Amino acid sequence: TPVLLWDRSVGEDRAQTAALRAWLRRASQTALPPAEQRDLIAEIEAHPKRLFRAGLAPTRLPALVEANPSVAVACLVRLLETARKHEYLSPLVTTELTLHSMEVVNQLLGTSHDLPDDFLRLYVSNCMASCTQAADRPHQQRLTRLVCVFLQSLIRHRAPHIRDLFIEIQASPLRNIPLRN
Repeated sequence: TPVLLWDRSVGEDRAQTAALRAWLRRASQTALPPAEQRDLIAEIEAHPKRLFRAGLAPTRLPALVEANPSVAVACLVRLLETARKHEYLSPLVTTELTLHSMEVVNQLLGTSHDLPDDFLRLYVSNCMASCTQAADRPHQQRLTRLVCVFLQSLIRHRAPHIRDLFIEIQASPLRNIPLRN
């Protein structure tokens, strides 16, 4: 005769997923202390499937990038393993360029995951457009310096694929922005 066994971990996993969902929501709203960031990253790395069940929406990603870039990187590394990776990368292209967003993309370049070439092209285009559209000159110069450093990193990490971007970079108005006063 069949024996009915009760799996006590079912409710436990649901509770842990809900806790992770709340933790990610808070991480999207405010900067977490370094120790808490490490704990959250450890939780994401230890239980990647729980991250998917926690339901991190692509629309919430820009807020997470700004509040806790290292947590965003940990999430994106896991999310890039899915078929929905383009949904999660799109907000990085369409949101305002910031130091944190460049930091996240730069850290993703350093992982073993290949970022799609179309994403990189769009992201670089957004970087250059942000530089040319900056309202005041000091902000424009600072942003241009950051983008140049980012491009150097891109060349270092993706040398074989960067050739496609050379024409766009050369045609960019970035070369007309003086980096010194």
